[in-house]
Amino acid sequence: MLVLVLDSSTPAVTAALAEITADAVAPRGERSVVDARAHGELLAPQVSEVLAEAGARPADLAAVVAGVGPGPFTGLRVGLVTAASMGQVLGIPTYGVPSLDAIGHAATHPRSGAAPEVGPVLAATDARRREIYWAVYDLAGERLAGPDVDTPAAVAERARELGVRVAVGEGARRYADILGLPPRAGLDYPPPYALAELAAERIRAGAPGDQLTPLYLRRPDAVAATGRKPVLR
Repeated sequence: MLVLVLDSSTPAVTAALAEITADAVAPRGERSVVDARAHGELLAPQVSEVLAEAGARPADLAAVVAGVGPGPFTGLRVGLVTAASMGQVLGIPTYGVPSLDAIGHAATHPRSGAAPEVGPVLAATDARRREIYWAVYDLAGERLAGPDVDTPAAVAERARELGVRVAVGEGARRYADILGLPPRAGLDYPPPYALAELAAERIRAGAPGDQLTPLYLRRPDAVAATGRKPVLR
């Protein structure tokens, strides 16, 4: 089954294709550009490019997998709206995967031949405002804590309580000095293969699709006014 994978929860705008068989998930193409201000401009062309590279059409897709965050409001919304729209138009299911789970899964189930981590892993992405989105995973990739949004200092204390040995993700690299954890190189953003692997069991089983509810974890910067100011005094 050919599956489209989308993630826009971080500055990395990603579209990829994966072939899901009875016992494997095989990458078929990927486009990823790091640009926090161009999610809307980049994602649709990337989808077209990965389909063309694989010699596939939208009608060949069996499902869409999307990273549901946590992430900043505007960027995250682009990927989820795109995934939901394609699922509706093509009549195929959409499956949501927490984006931090994909980073944690990649750290504990590496595909490159690298050894998996030897203790609990902190996955952290940049939440702006000098905060990070974070979650902690055990050696099997199961979530022990989070997802949540906090200051790096607060996360450092929680990580010590959980016995975390290493950190992954852009937030971990950016705030490594405060977290006091060695950041693992090459795993800043959610890998599309990990998103596909985390959804693979549901796809193989033909499970009903998800509503793709975003994990914002906090209110957007722009909120509706709660009252009106009088024009005349």
